[in-house]
Amino acid sequence: MRTTTNRGLQPNVLGTFDTIVMAVAGSAPAYSLAATTAVLFGAVGLAGPAALLYCAIPMLGIVLAYARLGRIDVNAGAGYSWVGRTLHPFLGFLSGWALVFAATVFMVAGSLPAGTLTLSLISPGLADSTPLAAAVGAGWFLMMLLVVLGGARLTVRAQLVMSGVEMLILLAFVLAAVVHRGRATAFDWSWFALDHFHGPDTFAAGALIAAFYYWGWDVTSNLSEETRNSRRTAGLAALVGVGFVFLLFEAFTVAVNVLLSAEEIRDAGPNVLAVLGQEIWPGVGGKLLVVAVLLSTVATLETTLLQVTRSLFAMGRDRTLPAALGLVHRRWNTPWVAIAAVGGAALLMFGAAAAAGSVQRILSDAVAAIGLQIAFYYGLAGIAAIVAYKAVLFRSVPNFVLGGLWPLLGSAFMLWAFVESIGELSRTAVTIGLGGLLLGVVPLLVYWRKGSDYYRPARLDAVRALEAAEGSGPATSPRAGARDKNYATDF
Repeated sequence: MRTTTNRGLQPNVLGTFDTIVMAVAGSAPAYSLAATTAVLFGAVGLAGPAALLYCAIPMLGIVLAYARLGRIDVNAGAGYSWVGRTLHPFLGFLSGWALVFAATVFMVAGSLPAGTLTLSLISPGLADSTPLAAAVGAGWFLMMLLVVLGGARLTVRAQLVMSGVEMLILLAFVLAAVVHRGRATAFDWSWFALDHFHGPDTFAAGALIAAFYYWGWDVTSNLSEETRNSRRTAGLAALVGVGFVFLLFEAFTVAVNVLLSAEEIRDAGPNVLAVLGQEIWPGVGGKLLVVAVLLSTVATLETTLLQVTRSLFAMGRDRTLPAALGLVHRRWNTPWVAIAAVGGAALLMFGAAAAAGSVQRILSDAVAAIGLQIAFYYGLAGIAAIVAYKAVLFRSVPNFVLGGLWPLLGSAFMLWAFVESIGELSRTAVTIGLGGLLLGVVPLLVYWRKGSDYYRPARLDAVRALEAAEGSGPATSPRAGARDKNYATDF
């Protein structure tokens, strides 16, 4: 791996526990619940737990795909590199561009709630001002920008503190919700069934929103060049992270269904966790969950910044975007030009958001638009894993199920949700989502014509790549059969 200055990112900074924390923080449990629960309820009603469940199953297929691809190509660009080397460089670039665009939009979608929550802790009356929320949110964003600029070690330390406190608060409220006696609606197992969905359009809309809940765990792959034993660690951390946040999401969504009425959920909007906390622990609970959401929001701003800047770094290194994006700071070993570029773009968007209307409406459109981008690049990654491992898929049942069938299910689900939900989303959400993808065609064509080597890739093949990485000799060696058994499960 080379940058434009022959300097790379700092290796071996993150260990296994650090990477798991990053995966959980990337999915931002408290923020996702606060920002998206009311949106999900508006789309599917009481079927929120079912939407989260049925999206988790194919999402795990994408996690498996990422883990397998990460074993054979350690690259800060992740899907940008993998899709380009297996399917087509054009698709690979658009996969990376989708992540960059979604993450940049999220800078605003994540920072606005941080501003609103901060103001609500100071004076609830100030929280209704969108310009003021944008200004305070921009302050949080700039703080995280400086932390990310300071290097991976500083980033990890900050993340351990923020996510640690957030998890303690969330787990305490899960236990409190279990023993709470009051209820607005009786629990019903049908919330996990398909009965509450009104046709495939509703199901797709719920799936797209649920994908936003889980989004962010793949930061482990973008940090692979800075992780010890990343060929194993990135996939393991992603699997553990998705499993953990799935349980948290289900527990809180069920609690919201049981303890709050439909009118309370709709009226609460992005403050739904504060309302839930007040119901569980009057007087104090709402404030504590607001603190948890604030910490989660700031923490996920950090992980999203890591994702987008590492992706831009890989693109600059490959010269599919300006080569300056691949520059690494001599002292901090961070892609400082990419960080500055994201900061500038996000600050411009903050200005637009300040005049765009209510925070709740901005969040609703942003979540749907980001969901389109997520479904697109996750779906391509699932197909890329199948293509890269095609030579070994039929050598064992685990390889076929975990390496072929499950990633294929995940990919098909994501791409189906992408297509099916377009007709159900608002015009603003579709314009942002599809328009963002189309915008990527411009740099794609410009740098393709300039002759970037990225557009003449070495094909990614699992057998050859693993042999090169492990020094295991020819594919026909006696050890090949034993090694093949581990392709599907060795994270």
